[in-house]
Amino acid sequence: MASDPTTDDLQAVQKLHESYGRIAEAIGRVIVGQQSTIEQVMVALFAGGHALLVGVPGLAKTLLVHTVADALSLEYRRIQFTPDLMPADITGTEVIHENRSTGEREYRFLRGPVFANIVLADEINRTPPKTQAALLEAMQEHQVTVGGQRYPLPDPFFVLATQNPIEQEGTYPLPEAQLDRFMFMIDVDYPDEDDELEIVKRTTAETLPSIESVLEADTVMSLRTVARKIPIADHVARRALRIARATRPGREEATAQVNQYVQWGAGPRASQYLVLAAKARAALMGRYAAEWQDVQAMALPVLRHRVKLNFHAAAEGLTADVLLRQLLAELS
Repeated sequence: MASDPTTDDLQAVQKLHESYGRIAEAIGRVIVGQQSTIEQVMVALFAGGHALLVGVPGLAKTLLVHTVADALSLEYRRIQFTPDLMPADITGTEVIHENRSTGEREYRFLRGPVFANIVLADEINRTPPKTQAALLEAMQEHQVTVGGQRYPLPDPFFVLATQNPIEQEGTYPLPEAQLDRFMFMIDVDYPDEDDELEIVKRTTAETLPSIESVLEADTVMSLRTVARKIPIADHVARRALRIARATRPGREEATAQVNQYVQWGAGPRASQYLVLAAKARAALMGRYAAEWQDVQAMALPVLRHRVKLNFHAAAEGLTADVLLRQLLAELS
């Protein structure tokens, strides 16, 4: 059983909650609406994960990432993924450098754009697998290896990737192993009518809104430790595990729909991320305990890219989101 929270613990949660409010307010000066998307991005960031944003062009995915970096005073780099992009264009490369004082030549490593706090992998499915894989070590190990030498990445390190779900010609779908490295797949939807009107008014005005820095990188790192300290009751954690385990066809926990429509389900990393995301969300909301409502709120972004549907589901037009919502309803 978790011990009672100390005064320092409660103050840390309150500080994170207040910081989240200030960050959301600052982002809101530039980004209209998208509260759910902003919340999920913040949960992933303060939980120490990476996120994949999926949405049609023009929904401000790139602007959102840049705005988050500005609000947190974090170094930001954008990598435009194209068919001719090479791994060295991401990680960096060794070049021959001549020492002017001695005349000797030596190798010098030129750091690539992955050496930043927030890296935007724009249209990540537009580049071949060998280049996509260049991000694997960086995302998992927070380092890159070039010429046998390891180079640590700065802290915090956060990858936000984007994908266009409409045009798939000439794209390279991310392998499941790399998809699993993303804590969240965030569905960025169209704005409602009032938000779209506000977007039009802001973006066609004489001056564009600017954003002020809210936190420093050191503060972001200190607040990241808060999420992992948040307790979660065993019965809540077990319900979170049941969701992930129920997505695995052929298992005892699987539902009839899962057995009929799912090719393979979520692995243990989904259970880990679901609990961690619930704890991070609770902290952002100012609560010192993860609850079932936090698990429910984080289930779709954690699971939708970890559940592979079969051809029966495709034939009936069933999506992972629809199946997962039905699964949550059954387990609630």
